Amino acid sequence: MITFNPFPTFRDRTDAGQRLALRLRAYADRPDVVVLALPRGGAPVAFEIARELNAPLDVFLVRKLGAPGYPEYAMGAIASGGVQVIDDQVVRSMGIPTSVITDIAARELHELERREQLYRGRHLPLQIAGQSVILVDDGIATGSSMRAAVTALRSHQPARIVVAVPVAARQACEKLRADVDELVCLIEPESFIAVGQWYEDFHQIRDQDVHDILAKASAALNPVTA
Repeated sequence: MITFNPFPTFRDRTDAGQRLALRLRAYADRPDVVVLALPRGGAPVAFEIARELNAPLDVFLVRKLGAPGYPEYAMGAIASGGVQVIDDQVVRSMGIPTSVITDIAARELHELERREQLYRGRHLPLQIAGQSVILVDDGIATGSSMRAAVTALRSHQPARIVVAVPVAARQACEKLRADVDELVCLIEPESFIAVGQWYEDFHQIRDQDVHDILAKASAALNPVTA
């Protein structure tokens, strides 16, 4: 998709990841750094960062818990590691029973576990506790998914959370900065319609693509010696 913008654009997610990596060079070659991608779009961006920093790469999945009857309206989220975040204000205002939340969370957990198995295969999740975590996506519009990811990630007790994205709506960045130790964003436009408008190539990333990216990153970091 080719779109004209008054702001700089990225050729594709690879280009965006390479540019972000330049801003994250202080984290290169450190044993306490891990890179986590929000799939699917964040995976190719995170791959370039992990490669440049010589850091391990993994995924951190977040599934929105849509309110009953309004699936696009989040009442909470679940994330990798079985973490569940509930927006109590939404639940109270809509009068959502605990049993309904449990049912919806169970369905989303099943999908989350399916995707984790598909992406990682037999590989175990990376250790997060005590690490400096760079959490990556291909862009942020409202910031709801990223904020849920950050909240869930904190329960794993990382030493530091750095959110790195090529582009994000300025309002979303302002809210997110209060929740993380560092936010690295290359473009923060006030006028923001969708993440894809800032990329010349914003093709859909498949589940298999994410699996292949993780396998490639693992092989690069742990080459098999003949």
